[in-house]
Amino acid sequence: MSRVVLATLLLAAGAAQAQDKTLRLLTWADYVPKDVLEQFTKETGIKVEVTLSNNEEMISKLRATAGAGFDLAQPSQDRIAGPQGEFKIYKPMDLSKIKSDLFIAPMLEATRLNTSIDGKVYGLPHIWGTDGLVINTKTSKAADYNDLCAADNAGKVSMRLKRPTLIAFAFASGKNPFALYSDAKAYGALMDDVGKALTECKKNVKFYWDGKDQLLAGMRSGELTTAMMWDTGGWGLNKTNPEIKFVAPKSGALGWVDTFALPAKGKNDEAAYAWINFNMRPEIAAKVAGSAGNFTASKGADQLMDPVLKKQFAESFPEAAIKNIKWYPAVPAGIEDIEGRVLDRVKAAK
Repeated sequence: MSRVVLATLLLAAGAAQAQDKTLRLLTWADYVPKDVLEQFTKETGIKVEVTLSNNEEMISKLRATAGAGFDLAQPSQDRIAGPQGEFKIYKPMDLSKIKSDLFIAPMLEATRLNTSIDGKVYGLPHIWGTDGLVINTKTSKAADYNDLCAADNAGKVSMRLKRPTLIAFAFASGKNPFALYSDAKAYGALMDDVGKALTECKKNVKFYWDGKDQLLAGMRSGELTTAMMWDTGGWGLNKTNPEIKFVAPKSGALGWVDTFALPAKGKNDEAAYAWINFNMRPEIAAKVAGSAGNFTASKGADQLMDPVLKKQFAESFPEAAIKNIKWYPAVPAGIEDIEGRVLDRVKAAK
């Protein structure tokens, strides 16, 4: 064997070994606390390269590379089956490599069903939470999403021009948008009606939010009386202003689950499975949930969580409100195109 060939083989072996010790993670902000990352690397020797993202960006990044560039991603459960069916950006999970006893069994089963295609599972549950209403109880009596459009809230509300707002207003109108996912024509008609309502509601909107800083500042200052936002944002505001509360709307909070999913061309599945099993250990899951401010699919982690957060959750979600959570199902192909056209019309309307 020539020296050149031997050197090439040694370099290739070295690159493969380095790859085995690196996990390229595509995830959300606050899901990788520094102490958790350091403990994982100390225990396993695996370095974690973290790229922060959101659902739309995750799909875009993985679609652009046909599922390459990352070893593990964390899309919401409703954003797996549809994109996988269209773009083939994920690979099936090998459930034999997962410590299933670490998961809350009903949540594991529900996510398995929502992320399965042709009997193959593409997602496992991690962090979950809800979208609902955050209100200043001193200045707002809002109890459902359509109260954002009430006259007494004129010029004092905020929401996103995103699909959760369309879904929320559909439920508040007495319709079940998820039941129409299989009927594009009926779904389009419902979204058109919601779009008209949101266009009429524009006079009430102080600003449409994208980033959380402006939204939270608006609630703190009293500039806003009511906003459609996530539960942890409301609970965080409540810590410094007891008059601000997160409430589950009458028509139901919108429930989401962020998952673990394997990109189609990820190169280090073993590191991905190691990270998943590590993160689902109750003591680790409680740290991650505390950082994110949400709850976790890890069995037993709730007993280790911040007692203030547990109290806020209990106040926002009495038993009836929990049963009324509207969990996002998988999004079929074409649905987001319908929603996008409606959102564009609302945005352009004067």
